[in-house]
Amino acid sequence: MEKKRRREIGLILVLLVVSGLSYFGIRQFQNSTTENAVAVIFVEDKEVGRYPLSKDIRITVSGKDDGENVVEIKDCKVRVVKASCPDLICVHHQEISKNGETIVCLPNRVVVEVQSEEEAEVDGTTH
Repeated sequence: MEKKRRREIGLILVLLVVSGLSYFGIRQFQNSTTENAVAVIFVEDKEVGRYPLSKDIRITVSGKDDGENVVEIKDCKVRVVKASCPDLICVHHQEISKNGETIVCLPNRVVVEVQSEEEAEVDGTTH
């Protein structure tokens, strides 16, 4: 009975160590992919600008049918602070900062996507 208990405790400890290492490995990977990240802004599938997340800036984007979005980069995070669209879903979207995350304003046809510089030449992203 004592051997079985020791094996169970050993198995639990191994699982805890593996899960802890996995957690910290994933966190490190996320930090390394956003280190040199840029916010790429598209209007109707055409790229209109690339802005590093390391610099605080506000960009006014002219969308479809004279629509307007104000995109803010602050503290290495991107968000839409103002939009002329009726639903304002893009304004209520949480800030983004990780590679591949997007904010979409469908009425104005504006997309804001975070990309790492290493992957800036990729034609598309698969999730």
